[in-house]
This record gives sequence, structure tokens and C-alpha cells, in this order.
Amino acid sequence: MVCLFYDNTTSRALVYTIFMKNGLLDKSRLEAFSDAVFAIIITIMVIEFTPPVGTHFANLLPLVPKFLAYLLSFLYIAIYWNNHHHLLKAAKGINGGIMWANMGLLFCATLIPFGTAWVGENYQAVAPTVLYGAILMINAIAYYILQSSITATMDKKSPFIRALGADYKGKLSPVLYLLGIIAAFVSPLVAQLILVGVAIMWIVPDRRVERALYK
Repeated sequence: MVCLFYDNTTSRALVYTIFMKNGLLDKSRLEAFSDAVFAIIITIMVIEFTPPVGTHFANLLPLVPKFLAYLLSFLYIAIYWNNHHHLLKAAKGINGGIMWANMGLLFCATLIPFGTAWVGENYQAVAPTVLYGAILMINAIAYYILQSSITATMDKKSPFIRALGADYKGKLSPVLYLLGIIAAFVSPLVAQLILVGVAIMWIVPDRRVERALYK
């Protein structure tokens, strides 16, 4: 479909082309918007840091829990951004369902700075740890919904779907987050270690996906 708009001041035609492939829209704007949101989330998290009162290195010690919470959240955002990039790279295009699923993921991701700030200030408390784990869990669910929305538009024999396989990590992650939430009522530290473990699980790249995308 090609739409023509005319600029009366210059008498030049501006041509906007909307690519439609198998009923799917071009994905470039969705990618650019998502990248911007992820970047803003990271910026918001680092803004939470304020210089300590004092001029000695010892004055930095109270900031260590906040920094560790920031580091873990930064790692999660990096994981989501990388996987999101690969997922949209595999997508042939987008539709309304994919756009709303993507907005759902971005909404969940924007909650991460709030949970990070609270658990960083109160890392030994139950409620902040529970909330942080819950935020990570709904992010995992939202990503799975987005992934399912995109793979639903693909050929079931496509290299990307074959590379995903049973997607054990995607299905296991919400279960581990739930386990972390339950563990927080007994020991926030144990719960936080479980959340760290999930992040480490996702850091290990799946070379099958990259090979399917770039071969």
C-alpha cells in the first residue's frame, strides 16, 4: 500500500510505504520504540544513585546493596533486550496482537526500577524481595506471551522455531521466580540467590538461535 501526501509549500510529494507481508506490518518502529524504552529504564535505575555524605571510601559501603540490586536489574534488562532483539530479528512482521504483547512486556519492564530501588534499600526485608521477584516473574510471563505471539505468525518448520525447541528456560523461569517469592518468606537472601541463579541461566547464550537467525 502506498500513500501520497503533498506539502503545499514545496510542492513535493512525500511517499510513505507500508509493507504488508502475509498481513503483517513493518516492525522497524516497534524495534526503535522498544530500544528507547529499555534505554530509559536503565537511565532511571542509575539515577537512583546519589553520592554518599562524606569523602572517604568507607562512606560508599552503605551503597553496596543498592549497587548489587542495580547490577542484577541491569543484567536482567540486558538479557531482555538481547532476547527481544533476536525475537524481532526472527519476526517477519508484526500485527495488533504482537504490538499489544510488546507493550505488555515494556509495561512490566518499567516496573523493574521501582522494585530495584525498594529491594536495594531493604534487602533484608521480606516484602521488597517478594515484590522484586513478582516483578521479574510477570516480565518472564510477558516475554513468553510476546514470543508466542510472534512464533504464531511463523512457519512451524522455520529454523527459529526449531532452534527454540521446547523452550525449557522460558517455561522454567516463572517457576523459579515463584519459588524465589515463596523462599523470601523464609529467607530473603535465599530468594535473592534464586533470582541471581535465573539471571545466570539466561546469560548463557543459545547458539542454536543465533545460527538459525544468521545462517
